[in-house]
Amino acid sequence: MEKEKYSEELNVAVRVVHMACGLCQKVQKGLLGNALDDDEVKSKDDDSLVTIADWSVQATVSWILSNTFGSENVSIVAEEDVQTLSKPESAGLLGKVVSTVNECLAQASRYGLEGPDKTLGPSEILEAISRCNSNGGPLGRHWVLDPVDGTLGFVRGGQYAVALALIDNAEVVVGVLGCPNYHMKRDRHNKQQQNHISSEVSVPSPDMLEEGCVMYSKKGTGEAWVQPTVYGDSKYEWPNFAKQVRVSPIDDPALATFCEPVERANSNHSFAAGLASSVGLRNKPLRVYSMVKYAAIAQGDAEIFMKFARAGYKEKIWDHAAGVLIVQEAGGVVTDAGGRSLDFSKGMYLESLDRGIVACSGTKLHEKLIGAVYASWESSSL
Repeated sequence: MEKEKYSEELNVAVRVVHMACGLCQKVQKGLLGNALDDDEVKSKDDDSLVTIADWSVQATVSWILSNTFGSENVSIVAEEDVQTLSKPESAGLLGKVVSTVNECLAQASRYGLEGPDKTLGPSEILEAISRCNSNGGPLGRHWVLDPVDGTLGFVRGGQYAVALALIDNAEVVVGVLGCPNYHMKRDRHNKQQQNHISSEVSVPSPDMLEEGCVMYSKKGTGEAWVQPTVYGDSKYEWPNFAKQVRVSPIDDPALATFCEPVERANSNHSFAAGLASSVGLRNKPLRVYSMVKYAAIAQGDAEIFMKFARAGYKEKIWDHAAGVLIVQEAGGVVTDAGGRSLDFSKGMYLESLDRGIVACSGTKLHEKLIGAVYASWESSSL
């Protein structure tokens, strides 16, 4: 039945993202409680950060998907590789990743998943990570994973996300966002209670670290859902505590809240600020790490997400796939700055992206922003 299509994939994806959130919460608490260890946080060639959580989540998700659906049937596009972990001088780091993964997989039954019958060794962990070597493309099914989206937010105690999506013949059909530091919205009718995300970098209290959420959707349902993360010794039960989320009804730019990336390196804040001013956005931008920005729009904490990349920067599909689907199914609109749907058929990058990405809670705001882009672009120094 069409209604049941992708249901099993969604079920498994939600469960494994819950597992991954538990892993990340534990690692983040360790990082915040101690001075950063050189063995736990590394810099990549592009100067972005990678932690034991990135590799551990990728290994965990890869192993679960391959074990559930068969490794021969699973194609995974993901951010991390094993280059650093495979170096002889990284033996200590690899040991921590192996320990973290095995500890997480030992809890698989709590989430209704099947774990390994024996402890995985270093070679098996490296194989699970390196199995995520697909380049995607226009045909077939490809899982798309960002194990820790917003690693800088993660190491600073701020927002980050575990993002998992399934793309089938270039269409995103399943999207799951795990947001361990982002609360479910308890009062969807009170716009003043927007304390679920913060533009400030701060160390969350222990209570806050226990109140994250997992948001998810399946293409064509017109629905997006959110659940609290599983914490402590509690057992995950599908679909207990799930609430449907919906975008905000606000369509007046003067009342709208807009999100943008924290980092200036790959986002043109000045152009976004000019655009915001031209359409009448009065609220200060909410600068948030990771795809939590998409989650904020989906559950009505914000109305707009704009990102205009600097010259030479190419958007990666794992930074957007899950969030785009969730916002769309929650009633929102996501396109490039030319008003076209994002194209996930070109491999790892959004190759044909027109200038930037604009996500809105509704068509009225979206039309105003796209119109403003065209009006402002010629005078921009971007």
